[in-house]
Amino acid sequence: MRTIRIYDPSTLKVNTPVSLDEFGAMHVGKVLRMQEGEELVVFNGQGGEYRAVISSVTKKEVIVTPLAFINKTLESPINIHLAQVLSKGDRMDFTLQKAVELGVTAITPLISERCNIKLKDERLDKKSASFKRIIISACEQCGRTIIPTLNPISNIKDFLKQELLGQKLILDPYSNTKIKALEKGNDFTLLIGPEGGLSDEEVLLAKNYGFTSVLLGPRILRTETAPLVAISILQSAFGDI
Repeated sequence: MRTIRIYDPSTLKVNTPVSLDEFGAMHVGKVLRMQEGEELVVFNGQGGEYRAVISSVTKKEVIVTPLAFINKTLESPINIHLAQVLSKGDRMDFTLQKAVELGVTAITPLISERCNIKLKDERLDKKSASFKRIIISACEQCGRTIIPTLNPISNIKDFLKQELLGQKLILDPYSNTKIKALEKGNDFTLLIGPEGGLSDEEVLLAKNYGFTSVLLGPRILRTETAPLVAISILQSAFGDI
């Protein structure tokens, strides 16, 4: 039987009732139609999770009571920071969801020369909020107890100027270096371009800031496929897959 897992940002303590936030309450009360007395798992993204019971369900509120703490972690032994240029439609949503399932620890959405997405301040905030919900939902589904960091949407040139930990990788179909040939490490930053690819200037700038070009294979992959393949290879070579 599937275990229902719900994220709630509150401080969680055994035998201390907590009112689920808007999203958790809606999912439990209106989508799943769970009732008082049913059990579920709650977590707040700070590590571990709680076996809990539903104490009350009303139209406006769902209250759960944690019963026992479970010291559980599914985090990868390596840290992968995915820097992904925004893509149209639901492609970006799909990429974020699957990247979380594969174990990334941080995500930075990027705007590049060829991404063809123009966002004003208000839309940036809404898009970031949407991305955060996708990340949380993916954690609820896959069993993770720590929420990956979602950084603000950034211009790629500003992003490259930041101090980034570990090995910095950019995909290049003309590279002779494969990911499995890299030196073993614990921290990786993976830069992925849009549908039209990064411009020559952006690629050169990335390399000037210490990014290493790597080859995934002989075929050109779509912007939503490339990061998932690269993350899988990193996890297979150095992580927990």
